Amino acid sequence: MRKNPPKASPKNLPSFRKRFSALQNLPRFFALVWETNKALTIGNIIFRLIKSALPLLVLYIGKEIIDEVIRLMDHRTDSHQYLWILVGAELALTIISDLLNRCITLFDSLLGDLVANKTSVDLVHHAAKLDLYQFENPVFYDKLERARRQTSGRTVLLSQTLAQMQDILTLISLGAGLVVFNPWLILILIVAVIPSFIGETHFNEKTYSLTRSWTPERRELDYLRYLGSSAETVKEVKVFGLENYLASRFKSLSDEYYDANKKIAISRAGWGYLLSAIGTFAYYGAYLFVLLQTLSGLITIGTMTFLSGSFQRMHGMLQGIMTRFSGIAENALYLQDLFDFFEIQPTIPANESGKIVPKPIRKGIVFENVGFKYPDNDFWALRNLSFTIQPGEKLALVGENGAGKTTLVKLLASLYKPTEGRILIDGVDLQDYQLADLRANIGIIFQDYIRYEMSVSDNIAVGDISNIDDKAAIENAANMSMALDVISGLPNKFEQVLGKRFKDGTELSGGQWQKIALARAYMRNAQIVVLDEPTSALDARAEHEVFKRFSGLIQGKMAVLISHRFSTVRMADRILFLEKGKLIEYGSHEALLDQDGKYAELFNLQAEGYL
Repeated sequence: MRKNPPKASPKNLPSFRKRFSALQNLPRFFALVWETNKALTIGNIIFRLIKSALPLLVLYIGKEIIDEVIRLMDHRTDSHQYLWILVGAELALTIISDLLNRCITLFDSLLGDLVANKTSVDLVHHAAKLDLYQFENPVFYDKLERARRQTSGRTVLLSQTLAQMQDILTLISLGAGLVVFNPWLILILIVAVIPSFIGETHFNEKTYSLTRSWTPERRELDYLRYLGSSAETVKEVKVFGLENYLASRFKSLSDEYYDANKKIAISRAGWGYLLSAIGTFAYYGAYLFVLLQTLSGLITIGTMTFLSGSFQRMHGMLQGIMTRFSGIAENALYLQDLFDFFEIQPTIPANESGKIVPKPIRKGIVFENVGFKYPDNDFWALRNLSFTIQPGEKLALVGENGAGKTTLVKLLASLYKPTEGRILIDGVDLQDYQLADLRANIGIIFQDYIRYEMSVSDNIAVGDISNIDDKAAIENAANMSMALDVISGLPNKFEQVLGKRFKDGTELSGGQWQKIALARAYMRNAQIVVLDEPTSALDARAEHEVFKRFSGLIQGKMAVLISHRFSTVRMADRILFLEKGKLIEYGSHEALLDQDGKYAELFNLQAEGYL
């Protein structure tokens, strides 16, 4: 944890040029909006175009009403018909304006929700394409966290930008009226709002810098909040009495962020008031000028009302436009975080034009001098691995924790890319196969399998999600993994929601969860099946029964088994013993015992535990 995150000092602030260049994100953003829903986008633009012309019409009709009333007061015998037409027109414009406002708000809301949903879906799809090691990098997680926050938080940019366009059109129409009377009023108006605009821009920069620099800390705050109020962690929090520690740590970090943000907020409020006062004085100076022109008889009272109303609206609108511009630039900067995430590319390409995995695999799998180390890490997790897995063979991986067993499995599944060497299936490098097809031929149950807080049926179906509606296959998979006895005792059987996150959910024991997870392996019609210590929560007898059944599943297929129980390991055709990422021993159970090496030593130690 960073105790002292970088402060929002001027040198850390994005320059005006950078903020202005961030507006280049808007075309890409509106392309996304257009792609999301063309009809809503067109409707929104049309409504705003109509709405932009209404203020000028309302002000002009108001001027005509006042002048007509004064004229009628001087000529009491004249008809009032024109006055009532004007009043009716103003009423109609007011009703239309209210209708347009509601339509615009509705379309903004609907478009915003659709854009947020589409962006979230795109985020999920893109994240799934990225490499596993990227998710194990904290810098990547910061980028991911910022991108997640933009899926909903930046949809306001849509209404901001459209409102900006609408107000600019309105400003142009109102400005035309002022120019006809006196061009100097426009100049006074622009000068009046510049100080406030500069102030808002400056403080938006400071806010953006603070928010961005605190991304790791905000992730930690979210994590601490999760630890302190989660069903998954509540047992240890209670048993170890962690509530005070977690609350204190959260309070300390959140208070530090609050203090940093408070300084900006106070400065913003103070300077904002002073700079806004300058604009107010300028506005009343122009207003005084209009009043003097009226008193001297140069303009009518109706014209005075029109000009003062136009100036007032333009003052507020121009100030809003400049302030909104700063906000749009800020949001465009945040939007850059989302687009930056989408620019991240995997090092393991999908290779959609690659080869299809042979069915069946005839020559097997070959590891040729395979080595792997994590990026920015000099430590080799695996090195100089060379071995084969024959078709129909069961291979067991053995070694102490940290020996590299799970890393080897991830390399086989192309979750990692070898740093050196290569892995072949039927003589073809894994990287030359279509990634999706390759993974479809590999079924893996990891030791840290996911407990999906969904129905039992969905939990099993994730093993082959394309067959989520195949109830017979799901029930057969549950039977093969010995999960059927667990399911039969649940209130809603296969439709029972697991976990306590949602209403009417039921929590399972560790062993029961493992049987559900194992059923996923039976759902997948894979040629290569891997079990990475998925039975650690089962007792020895249950695990032995699981692997006996599992042997039936993998007839004619290649299998990789990882287990610390040698009673299970000895069921494999060959055993690969790893130590510190290197292949130490390789052979059958009997052959390794005859070698009287590391494998034999660990086997005998475990056997003594059963005496």
